Amino acid sequence: MSYSQRVYEELKNKSASETEFLQAAEEILLTIDPVLEKHPEFEKLGLLERFIEPERIVIFRVPWSDDSGQVHVNRGYRVQFNSAIGPYKGGLRFHPSVNLSILKFLGLEQVLKNALTTLAIGGAKGGSDFESKGRSDSEVMRFCQSFMTELSRHIGADLDIPAGDIGVGPREIGYLYGQYKRLRNEFTGALTGKGVPFGGSLGRVEATGYGLLFFMEAVFKQNSINVDGMNVVISGSGNVSMYANDMATKMGMKVVAMSDSDGYIYDPKGINFSTIQEIKEVKRLRISEYTKYSPSAEYYCGCKGIWNVKCDIALPCATQNEIDLCAAKKLISNGVIAVGEGANMPSTTEAINEFLTQGVFFAPGKAANAGGVATSALEMSQNSMRLFWTKEEVLKRLKEIMTGIHKSAKESAIEYGYGYNLVAGANIAGFLKVAEAMKAQGLV
Repeated sequence: MSYSQRVYEELKNKSASETEFLQAAEEILLTIDPVLEKHPEFEKLGLLERFIEPERIVIFRVPWSDDSGQVHVNRGYRVQFNSAIGPYKGGLRFHPSVNLSILKFLGLEQVLKNALTTLAIGGAKGGSDFESKGRSDSEVMRFCQSFMTELSRHIGADLDIPAGDIGVGPREIGYLYGQYKRLRNEFTGALTGKGVPFGGSLGRVEATGYGLLFFMEAVFKQNSINVDGMNVVISGSGNVSMYANDMATKMGMKVVAMSDSDGYIYDPKGINFSTIQEIKEVKRLRISEYTKYSPSAEYYCGCKGIWNVKCDIALPCATQNEIDLCAAKKLISNGVIAVGEGANMPSTTEAINEFLTQGVFFAPGKAANAGGVATSALEMSQNSMRLFWTKEEVLKRLKEIMTGIHKSAKESAIEYGYGYNLVAGANIAGFLKVAEAMKAQGLV
């Protein structure tokens, strides 16, 4: 049994109920065997065992009252996974599905994602099982203030810098930061994704969606693919999905389907970015409203059906494991040539293997989804230097980072015998950076 297999078997025994975490760990551990063979000292140092365990997990209660005075209690988390290359960095997710397994998988993925950016940030993730849907702004504010009252003692500009994720947008970040500032009596870059008037960065809202397309552009150039006029399906309708639509359209592609948690829309003429932005970002309505704006659009209940839509390029940007083996086979039979993950682990292990086996160009989330955290790190830099960069400068830096991630993943895959396998390449490139830092810092 190899070193990585032994560590994974031990992890399964310790974390048997944490299915998402085990899925993420297996995908990483079983692709880095060539690295471990080249570096036998890693086993002597117990490096994998330390790499795969979070440095710290904080769990706390979050009491808050609704508009009628009824008290509710949710559970809050912060998983500080690895700080070998910099302070902890990773988003906060507010959603009923949040549990420790999901946050540990997200934290582990974040470690490698952040390492791939080449910026000095470690990996973390946090959140709560709070559901904001149907809640008033006042209720969301009280929840955020209660959440930050506990979290504030565990974060800081040089310790742990949270950002947004599912269910945590500009509104929530504003409430969270206001409470942090009040409790700590300081104005520092302790959160990212802030509003531009109080320390945020231009380009941050667009960053993950744009970054995904910058990464895919590098994939297309590497493989001499002309995407002009190609049909694209994008799951989700949050910031990542909306701005992936925006950039894909600017690059000459046509986005024909998008979704939310209720269902999906299909428009053979192409889904207009400005209309989706108005519906989801301004009016905060369901995506079914789009049919009122476009006579050619059709709405279908059930978001999983979106992968039945024929397309050349699929961009899963909603949530984990949304593309299973059945969906992958359907996409392949419909002629998909490339899949770019805009969400965290949106494809199951079986689906990824099917894509790779069938020759589909596959961009894993820990590489293709890194645009958001990369721009968050740029926001941290601006906060530290008390500078403010133009949107053009931020996006220029973002494109350079995403192109660099593709180059690093490609070269690492080739060096260790995987060919053009960006899944293995991203795992190896990210792991090596973190492993060398852990090795240099001793047994900590």
